[in-house]
Amino acid sequence: MADLKKFVEEVKELSVVELNELVKMIEEEFGVSAAAVAVGAAPAAAGAAAEEEPTSVTVHMTAVDAAQKIPTIKVVREITGLGLGEAKALCDNVPSVIKENVAPAEGKEIAEKLKAVGATVELK
Repeated sequence: MADLKKFVEEVKELSVVELNELVKMIEEEFGVSAAAVAVGAAPAAAGAAAEEEPTSVTVHMTAVDAAQKIPTIKVVREITGLGLGEAKALCDNVPSVIKENVAPAEGKEIAEKLKAVGATVELK
């Protein structure tokens, strides 16, 4: 039991990006999903919800072209409003979250800007 308490304390210290990666690893390892389940939801409602477009997306940069690193840092600074050091850290430590909870159209626009400078981007 003491090991579980220690584990919980360690999890509390993780960043949002690290927590996201941990959840993905657990899902893949054990074949489970961390998605919330609505109790008593009608099957027809669940099917309709799956077809709807998401109301917000998160922009993840998964790779940076080494030859285009400086232009990528400039674009990340433009998008996020971060300083040079913080933008460089995001580019150095891919995968990284560039912007969270943005409208799908804005997410696509951000992804296009990053792809234009050679970055690999995912919208989730």
